[in-house]
Amino acid sequence: MRPAFLGILVAFTIQGQTAPPPLYDLLLRNGHVIDPKNNLSAVRDVAILDGKIAAVAPKIDPARAFKTVDVTGLYVTPGIVDIHVHFYTGTGEKNSYAGDLSLPPDGFTFRTGVTTVADAGCSGYRNFEDFKQRIIDRSKTRVLAFLNIVGNGMRGGRFEADITDMEAQPAADMALRYPETIIGIKTAHFPGPQWTPVENAVIAGTLAKIPVMVDFGSDRPERPLARLLTAKLRPGDIYTHCYSGLRHELGDDGKLNPAMFEGRKRGIIFDVGQGGGSLAFPVVTEALKERFLPDSISTDLHTGSMNAGTKDMLNIMSQFLALGLTLDDVIRRSTWNPAHEIHQDSLGNLSVGAPADVAVLSLQTGRFGFADMYGARLKGVKRLQCELTLRDGKVVYDLNAISRPDWTTLPSNYRRTGDPRWDAISPVRTPRQPQPKP
Repeated sequence: MRPAFLGILVAFTIQGQTAPPPLYDLLLRNGHVIDPKNNLSAVRDVAILDGKIAAVAPKIDPARAFKTVDVTGLYVTPGIVDIHVHFYTGTGEKNSYAGDLSLPPDGFTFRTGVTTVADAGCSGYRNFEDFKQRIIDRSKTRVLAFLNIVGNGMRGGRFEADITDMEAQPAADMALRYPETIIGIKTAHFPGPQWTPVENAVIAGTLAKIPVMVDFGSDRPERPLARLLTAKLRPGDIYTHCYSGLRHELGDDGKLNPAMFEGRKRGIIFDVGQGGGSLAFPVVTEALKERFLPDSISTDLHTGSMNAGTKDMLNIMSQFLALGLTLDDVIRRSTWNPAHEIHQDSLGNLSVGAPADVAVLSLQTGRFGFADMYGARLKGVKRLQCELTLRDGKVVYDLNAISRPDWTTLPSNYRRTGDPRWDAISPVRTPRQPQPKP
């Protein structure tokens, strides 16, 4: 039986024979599919039904789809997953990531192929429910959250330095109350010498069985990076801003700090989180030279980074192409890896049955440039651009209207209808006017 989404079962008669009704809602044809979870990088068709991936195959009959989009020459990937953003906006609080320093999700996601984000600690247990009601529940983007170990969240120095507001049990309780949304605990920006924020974040993460993300704050001799990576964090915890160089990621000899390798052996995850001041080209180039690639690529997107070196996910992904990673490497670290890191294994892949979150990307060639935290420029010859984004099987962004019919093929009186199907455009039927009697 056809889904209710497409209405009642209809038979189509072709040359005197009854053809079966369309099996799929949407078919993306002839794109180069990159699906790292399934070790796939090849030209494939992707079919979607009821908001889920229904089939991935070399050839799928377009007659079996209600709507077909030709994506020849483009890359079809899982929807991009950005696990480090700041999106708790709208409170009106000045100079606060629980306010004016954050961004509205839907304005900065779909146009870059991003379908899922994780807010990185803007809210704590005291204000998470306001964040949920104000932003998470109202966004088309899938917004998940790392809960700040600071109860008041990321509201500036006097809050984030308050050790008395770093309580593990209330944070864990809030995470357990909303397990589908709170996917981790965050500690960030701490200026002091104590280990309290890291230790309490780990306790909360352990109680709630979720990972911890660490922005290690000020560099303090009492809190060396080696101890964080080799003793304080658990396997599966995330060290973000891993290429900043601000916390001795490079040793005095210019080589990568051995603690980085030791942490990776223990299962610590290394995330980019470029942001406004957390990636330096001397650090990242040395790390890549030593084959220390990031586990995940993320933006640390906020008002200070959106127009600076970071800009958006595709800009950072393109930057890593310029640094020498392959396209398959970059897609893996922007889809499946981050989804797996935050225990969201249904996302970041195109497996049959997975949510149909899809990005269709073009790879532009030309003369491009990328900036690090200090404003130094890196030259590049390739840049990714988003052509089409699907969220749960629905087109939510279409740069060049490739999913739409050409207007010259439609009747002159076409209009948008209330039909939920893909081509919700049809001629307007004008009521017949009564004819005058002779």
